[in-house]
Amino acid sequence: MLPTENRLRRREDFAIAVRRGRRAGRPLLVVHLRSGEPDPHVTGETVPPPRAGFVVSKAVGGAVVRTAVKRRLRHLVRDRLAQLPPGSLVVVRALPGSGDADQAQLARDLDAALQRLLGGGAR
Repeated sequence: MLPTENRLRRREDFAIAVRRGRRAGRPLLVVHLRSGEPDPHVTGETVPPPRAGFVVSKAVGGAVVRTAVKRRLRHLVRDRLAQLPPGSLVVVRALPGSGDADQAQLARDLDAALQRLLGGGAR
């Protein structure tokens, strides 16, 4: 389970990450990253933790399949939160093939996309 302080919940935050962030596409998913901008909705001097949200459309599959994909992605992102800069917004959008993919394939695509977005990979 993704901790509450690391969840992306507001529509505006999803929109900021998707529209103003960088994007890396893989065969099973697309990752949008808006790095380390201070959250205008949080007052104070503290740096907010990285937050992640997920978009899994009906093209991925039925409700059971979509829920399973979201759970897998949440688990994978939770293990990678330490890699993300503080205050960053991450949106992981599952593509139709992700419904049939196993955990290792999703992890491989997520790692490749994050590595590219965080400066470790070439375009």
